[in-house]
Amino acid sequence: MRWQGQRLGQRDDGALPGMEQLGSLVRSVTTPEFADVVFHEVLCKSALNHVPGSSAMPFAWTINPYRGCTHACKYCLSPDTLVLMADGRQRPIAELRIGDQIVGTERVGAYRRYVRTVVRARWTTRKRAHRITLADGTEIVASGDHRFLTDRGWKHVTGAMTGASQRPYLTARNRLQGFGISGAATERSTTTAGYRRGYLLGMIRGDGMIFHGSYAAPERTREIHAFRLALADTEALERTREYLAVEGIVTQTRPFATASATRRAMTAIHTARREAVHRVEELTRTPPVRGPEWQAGFLAGIFDAEGSSSRNIIRIHNGDEELISLTAEAMRAAGIPFIVERPRSDGVSAVRVTGGLPSVRRFFHWAEPAISRKRSLLGTAVKTVADLRVVSIEDLRTEMDLVDITTGTGDFVANGVISHNCFARGTHEYLDLDGGRDFDSQIVVKTNVADVLRRELRRGSWSHEHVALGTNTDPYQRAEGRYRLMPGIIAALTESGTPFSILTKGTLIRRDLPQLMDAATRVNVSIATSIAVFDDALQRRIEPGTPTATARLETVRAASDAGFRVTVFLMPVLPHLTDAVPALDEALGRIREAGAARVVFGALHLRPGVKRWFLQWLSAEHPELVRAYARLYPGAAVNAPKEYRQWLARRVRPLLRRHGLDGRVEDDTRA
Repeated sequence: MRWQGQRLGQRDDGALPGMEQLGSLVRSVTTPEFADVVFHEVLCKSALNHVPGSSAMPFAWTINPYRGCTHACKYCLSPDTLVLMADGRQRPIAELRIGDQIVGTERVGAYRRYVRTVVRARWTTRKRAHRITLADGTEIVASGDHRFLTDRGWKHVTGAMTGASQRPYLTARNRLQGFGISGAATERSTTTAGYRRGYLLGMIRGDGMIFHGSYAAPERTREIHAFRLALADTEALERTREYLAVEGIVTQTRPFATASATRRAMTAIHTARREAVHRVEELTRTPPVRGPEWQAGFLAGIFDAEGSSSRNIIRIHNGDEELISLTAEAMRAAGIPFIVERPRSDGVSAVRVTGGLPSVRRFFHWAEPAISRKRSLLGTAVKTVADLRVVSIEDLRTEMDLVDITTGTGDFVANGVISHNCFARGTHEYLDLDGGRDFDSQIVVKTNVADVLRRELRRGSWSHEHVALGTNTDPYQRAEGRYRLMPGIIAALTESGTPFSILTKGTLIRRDLPQLMDAATRVNVSIATSIAVFDDALQRRIEPGTPTATARLETVRAASDAGFRVTVFLMPVLPHLTDAVPALDEALGRIREAGAARVVFGALHLRPGVKRWFLQWLSAEHPELVRAYARLYPGAAVNAPKEYRQWLARRVRPLLRRHGLDGRVEDDTRA
């Protein structure tokens, strides 16, 4: 056994982030029972974690005796703050990798300007979180230590005027620098049917050619039908080709014009099949009902075809009055300010986006056009015209997994504001904490959690609300066999009259069943277990540190025999791996035989950060499924498509009835 950090009250710059002052870190331990795992034993200051009111979770309080998990599963939680990439797109910070090209800033002459930089390091940490809300609606969740650039220089999220915590910190008088994100923090899916057809109409009517005619030859008169789209930007051409293919229209690709001193080379896609050309015409007719997805796709298509972006001004030109009207309609739907300029002498009008860089960035984020060169703001001066005044700084009163990066410029653009490298120091290279391997191998253990919980539950302000365990990390992971924290937690909750629930995929809960049976005579106690994979070979590959399905079902039987109405979470269902009828039928049959009363099922979520790790595993274990998952979870998509989830529900519900199980789909609001 190896011990580190035995002395208390001493600063250790090699400690875990936030634990440099060893008043809370007792020791770090490695032991033969857990190969390649380091346990960081800490003295916590609080045990109860309050769930933010904005959360969709059906409970207000949680307890997490461990940070990290020795189950070594391939899915967990990570942040989704959007970082501006060098190509003008935005990507969740948890999906960034070392070497990625992003946007930072540096002072050039009299102005700070947006410049290209590179991600040099990336890690995760766990800290108390705060939500910063700006006047334009932008929201950012960060630790109190994080720094943002304001009109008065760099400032931390929290601080004090005097004392040990003295440092510059944000107040309501400060104005952050950047352009904000003004409520557009969700990623646009470019794979929906509405977006696809809107894009095709905007692109083809903006820059395509459709021709019908006849050619009289001596032997007969030939009918000619042709569609052609020629562009210099291959990104937009390839997107159009792919979208047409989805619609059943196969096109050919050929060079159209060679490069010259004044123009770039152009490439064309085309078809001369009558049926295909007629189908293209059908797709370019204006639909009577135009929803947000269609309008976003249309804006992207018409911009890629006829749009320009220069000096923070977007213009979309066309001589077709209907296209100008559709552009204005879509701008209004997106909340993007604009004016329609007077037609030129040749009859061409322009829709011009107003409001400067914030409006331009909102346009790009909402529409997601394909052409990267039109989106870039590299070289642009940092001039803040959005209302980025700090409206509120809310302590979320809970710790969260937070992600940070080191960049070549020392800063980056996060949710549209300029953010400093928050924890950039050598300790992260020493620990190299991230959301993958380190989540499995660097386990923080709150050794005094039961004593702290007792003190918190004795407070007069405690209202005995329901407390959920197992909602973040598993309280009965393998480490619990070593540290035995749960008996003390159960006792504290029971003695205070606090109802609680436990969700686990571990079997160690059987050790505490007698204590839980006694607790259930005094407070409301519910038990649930999650079983995602019933194929032992697949389970060992995707959840290598967890008990087998058979072992977990034996735990379900034991808890049912002890009088508990056990719920089994059949989650996540893995597309193409565990969603076949025979597999689902076997799983539900075994769950029923084990005595479970209720089943909650749902498809795989691939949240930012998690997606990277899962797809790495998938490419190594099932490379034949990578393309299928790319279609189901494109870009920054977290959830499987609604159509897949509905298909899964139609497949599972008859099986639930067949096996006599109460059940519901995860995102069904019904009880």
